[in-house]
Amino acid sequence: MTPLPSAIEVTDLVKTYGDVEAVRGVSFTVPRGEVFGFLGPNGAGKSTTINMLCTLATPTSGTARVSGFDVVAQRDDVRRHIGLVFQDPTLDGYLTATQNLRLHAELYGIDPGVIDARMNQMLEMVDLADRRDQPVMTFSGGMRRRLEIARGLLHSPRVLFLDEPTIGLDPQTRSSIWRYIRALQEAEGTTIFMTTHYMDEAELCDRIAIMDRGEIVVLDTPEALKAAVGADRVVLGTADDDAAIATLRERFGIEASIAEGAVTFHVDAGEAFVPRLFAELNVAITSVSVSRPTLDDVFMSYTGSTIRDAETDGVGSMNRAMMRAMAGARR
Repeated sequence: MTPLPSAIEVTDLVKTYGDVEAVRGVSFTVPRGEVFGFLGPNGAGKSTTINMLCTLATPTSGTARVSGFDVVAQRDDVRRHIGLVFQDPTLDGYLTATQNLRLHAELYGIDPGVIDARMNQMLEMVDLADRRDQPVMTFSGGMRRRLEIARGLLHSPRVLFLDEPTIGLDPQTRSSIWRYIRALQEAEGTTIFMTTHYMDEAELCDRIAIMDRGEIVVLDTPEALKAAVGADRVVLGTADDDAAIATLRERFGIEASIAEGAVTFHVDAGEAFVPRLFAELNVAITSVSVSRPTLDDVFMSYTGSTIRDAETDGVGSMNRAMMRAMAGARR
């Protein structure tokens, strides 16, 4: 028996806009049934990569196959076998939940004889069966997101792309959305390919790829990535951050940086190191915390900043260059 192809196979994928290389020869494979997390700041190339996988953008070079179909030569086949939940809402607020799902079913050519049963199944799975006949404009943000996920799975896609599925939602709603995602993934056997800026969500993925400046800088399980960092994270509040960073380098041989408004560095046995800081730093310490490695530490070790700092910096230089190149192309 011939083995089934992986859900996603990417080889040396490149996308350029003018002189800017948005995606620089990335390669990776996602097995069937995996929950795969795709992390990185704005301008890293995540959205461009996803757009190519979903046939919304054409690769400059390299190859990509989704569910065994080439994203360039077999675009229609790819589209029939994927679901896509965008970051921005795309539901029609004037229509009911059922009407939104039925419209999607008809667009995808689902057999009319099974549409009602399939809609009922999806609405039950996301706990919206009792709201099926109410306008979506009356739904909360979490309910709308659940309906969008149900819609994305209505046509039984082999791969479901989720772009920031819980952005803007409160922690309790985010947690419930994740329970639905996992339940749906297990029930449908669907491969989940998702982006997120929430590190607690990334922990729930089977594997994670971190992308920076158009390249995948690391790819592994959350546990393996954290184990590779090893050292504890120490965060200091000081009276003079620049002086503290200089002293850490000169006296202790530690390279520190400012992350989220505090002096941050990594060191083995962080709790044992703290007393030395108070005794030898010669800069007033206003606060100190020590934590075991997290995915944010992994992100920082590979990109030089936490994901929150990367986002609050705004559109990065690469992203600005891309925008200029695209604007030039339009002119």
